[in-house]
Amino acid sequence: MAVILGALPFALAVLYVPLAWPARDFGDGWQVLLGFLAFALPGVVVARRQPGNPIGWILIGLGVYAGVITDIGRYAVFDYHFHHGGLPFGPAAALLETGLWTGTFLLLPLVILLFPDGRLPRRWRLVLWAYLADAGLVAAYFLGAAAWAMTRQPVAVNGAGQLIKQPNPPDVTAVAIVLIAALPLFWVSFVARQVLSWRQASGERRQQLKWLMSGAAITILGLAGIFGFSSRPSLLILEIASFFASFALPAAITVGILKYRLYEIDRIISRTLAYAIVTGLLVGVYAGLVLLATRVLSFHAPVAVAASTLTAAALFSPLRRRVQRAVDRRFNRARYDADQTVAAFAARLQDAVELDAVCDDLARAVHQALEPASVSVWISHGS
Repeated sequence: MAVILGALPFALAVLYVPLAWPARDFGDGWQVLLGFLAFALPGVVVARRQPGNPIGWILIGLGVYAGVITDIGRYAVFDYHFHHGGLPFGPAAALLETGLWTGTFLLLPLVILLFPDGRLPRRWRLVLWAYLADAGLVAAYFLGAAAWAMTRQPVAVNGAGQLIKQPNPPDVTAVAIVLIAALPLFWVSFVARQVLSWRQASGERRQQLKWLMSGAAITILGLAGIFGFSSRPSLLILEIASFFASFALPAAITVGILKYRLYEIDRIISRTLAYAIVTGLLVGVYAGLVLLATRVLSFHAPVAVAASTLTAAALFSPLRRRVQRAVDRRFNRARYDADQTVAAFAARLQDAVELDAVCDDLARAVHQALEPASVSVWISHGS
């Protein structure tokens, strides 16, 4: 069942091409691809390994939903823009695309709440049911508002397949605003639960939550970049990078649930922060030197650019080492402590001349770093 449902978004991605071809508009095709690669595939992996964990099935559902809602919108455009509403199920496609576009934003927070095993304490089950009721009412409102609008005006859709000039039912708008305003409160409470759980957790559980929070942060930045850069052709590279960054949350969730190389998260966080800080500092130094050389010292632009590039390149290695040590001291303490232990042992080893003293010092260093039950040193006296 997991494989069959996971293959459905791929079929929807294939179907998207002929639906979008008449308009030559593939701008929202990333939604189908994102649903298939980012949600359906990790969902299949989790559901096959842990079929009792609802997170895998929710991820598969998100992949199927993204593909269905995007193809429905393309079908509505294909019908009303090229066949003047003459195709079957055209009104239903416009209704569903307009009324159910919020589904991804309503389902994805459930993954945050249920991570990593899908089980909740009793008090949080009540919160879950309250959220599902609120989300269901919000979805019903949008769907009902779209149906109400279609009965009061000729159906016309925009490039995404949604109704144009959609009026809202006046009698329930105030109630809908309250229901919609309650959603962010639920989302914040889900995040707060995981943060509190992280503060109280230790060992493997703490590492799982680090994967969750890191993936969520990267995905939020990626989605923000997609919506921010999509209207600027000159920023295509940043849009592509943002698209792949949006895969981070489902990938991190999959790693956290399946516990594959779980303790690498500290190293990944420290490396990411270190290189981000170094990149920012070098970009600032480079820009400052170029402006100083061209605007203040009146050097020619090619000379200023070349000198600034060489300076930034020369600063990279020493700056990276210093920043990496500072970041490891805060975010990857195990690596920092190990480096400090090895460095101290190597410094003492330079002055050691007796083999027994070296062996004793080695045993103390191992005890300090690893705290084993016993230590044995074997020395070969070969000729």
